[in-house]
Amino acid sequence: MTTSTRPPLTTHKLAAEFLGTFWLVLGGCGSAVLAATFASPTRTQVNIGFLGVALAFGLTVLTMAYAVGHISGAHFNPAVTVGLAVARRFPWRDVPAYVITQVFAGLVAGGVLTIIANGKPGFVRTGHLAANGYGVHSPGGYSLLACALIEVVMTAFFLYVILGATDTRAPIGFAPLAIGLSLTLIHLISIPVTNTSVNPARSTGVAFFNANGAVGQLWLFWVAPLVGAAIAGATYAVLTGVHREEVEVTGLPHPA
Repeated sequence: MTTSTRPPLTTHKLAAEFLGTFWLVLGGCGSAVLAATFASPTRTQVNIGFLGVALAFGLTVLTMAYAVGHISGAHFNPAVTVGLAVARRFPWRDVPAYVITQVFAGLVAGGVLTIIANGKPGFVRTGHLAANGYGVHSPGGYSLLACALIEVVMTAFFLYVILGATDTRAPIGFAPLAIGLSLTLIHLISIPVTNTSVNPARSTGVAFFNANGAVGQLWLFWVAPLVGAAIAGATYAVLTGVHREEVEVTGLPHPA
């Protein structure tokens, strides 16, 4: 991963963030909506289940980190952007542009997924677009406290992995693998609890199309991931002794 001190914000960076976030939401949520419970016309079960959905989310990040990470740093997630800013690995002045781009990309992906899903006769959009939720909208019926806690912890560890995997002493060129696999693991743990967010753009991207209470619960999937990311960003250097403040994460998967 290449790094430099505070390079300027460019439209190419925002375009890369748009592409990566769009792919994450379409690929991850699309796998949940279109393939997780799929049965063939002969009623043969060929669905991918939780494991497949978890892999899909991880693969979206892995593939786009290799594809455009060298351009934008491969955030694809407002929580990652804020966490890196708290860690002083990304300039605060560029946070609004990154976050707005990511959320817009998520909404576009959610709209595309809705159109595709509606192409199947009998598809009911409300409540079936992989939205995140707690309480009665949690896949496993988990409480608000449980859902908030798992989103904070999972997002914090996601940021720890990102900050560690992009360190100069980490194996060169393998950061996207570590980051993608960590997102897969996060989904394997937390899909039953919240349907897994750890990414406000992912949650926002489908909430408004899903309806069924998703918009009313969206606040949690902004607050909890941002809190978890901020915790990791504020503590990584203290815990590891690695101080790379003011050096922006600007590219993957090349050596720093």
